[in-house]
Amino acid sequence: MNISIPHLENADAEDEVFCVHWEANSWIQDGCHVSITKSTHTVCSCEYPSTFALIMTMDPAKKSDPVMSILNTILVLIGLLFLTLAVMTFALCRWNPRVSNVARLNLCVCLLLAHTLFLLTQSFLRRIKVHQALCKTLAGVLHYLFLCSFVWMSIEAVMLFLSVRKLRQVKPSERAWLQWKVSLPIGYGIPLIIVGVSAGVNPEGHGSDKCWLVEDFKWSFLGPVCFLLVVNTILLLTIIITIQSTLKEARSNVSKVKYTRVLLFKLTVQFLILGCPWLLGMGAATSRVLEVLFLFLTSQQGTAIFLIHCLLNTEVRCQYRKWWQRFGPSSKQPESGTGTGLGTGTASISLIQQPSKDT
Repeated sequence: MNISIPHLENADAEDEVFCVHWEANSWIQDGCHVSITKSTHTVCSCEYPSTFALIMTMDPAKKSDPVMSILNTILVLIGLLFLTLAVMTFALCRWNPRVSNVARLNLCVCLLLAHTLFLLTQSFLRRIKVHQALCKTLAGVLHYLFLCSFVWMSIEAVMLFLSVRKLRQVKPSERAWLQWKVSLPIGYGIPLIIVGVSAGVNPEGHGSDKCWLVEDFKWSFLGPVCFLLVVNTILLLTIIITIQSTLKEARSNVSKVKYTRVLLFKLTVQFLILGCPWLLGMGAATSRVLEVLFLFLTSQQGTAIFLIHCLLNTEVRCQYRKWWQRFGPSSKQPESGTGTGLGTGTASISLIQQPSKDT
């Protein structure tokens, strides 16, 4: 049966409403749930007749800041734009045969899906919270996608570590990357196991009031993240030491060593941008400065990846020029003369074919 209960005060979007009925000597929720809730009234759906009531939480401390909500939406949308550009670049650009895009592409795809789902979840949080099963499912998917991004970041560090080890050999192989048939099961299988075990240990761990992990269950995310950050730190330090010793022994081509050092720098920056913000998030609830900093760094992860791996890459910039010359507005303008058009075409070919020296 359905019963409409008016509110004594108009409810806000952040106020939580619960339908309860009287049994023995207490109010309980079993058998009743919220069917429709608006600012003026709530419709409760209950299985059997009883004495009904409406419980509403109106804690001002839990109300969201509209300025922070707008800032969060704008920053996440900017990050999603650059993540989309990064995914398109990694999927379509021609690459140096020494470079494997598998880890980097999957990292961006996981971040793109995670930030998109997070934005949609927070935008429709009031409607989603009514359906606990949906809220728990979304929390589990977010848990999985963010863990996938950290695992793919670690796989990329392992790839660089294997490549650096080859520098010490007299005849290094051209490719030292993990094959995609091996990296794909690792990148998506390990997070699936972690989320599955976590859900099995504590089925109520997913589905907080923000459709994320409950407070005492965040170790299932922060624990693996901290472990992967430690592993990445050890790998990066080992790579730095190996490169320095290789330069002193002069066992490898100097150009390859310089190329590896540039890639190491980019992966280190990527590691700091993807990993450190989550450590700041532990204290974000107690400080507005940390909250804003955490929001900015996590939302702009895609922007940073696009900057360091695309805009700062000579090969990618060369590919962008090709696309611009082929599809840009200047390519649709009619040629003024044979001599001028031929000269412009020769200059374009010379620019495109110029070999790259960095990555």
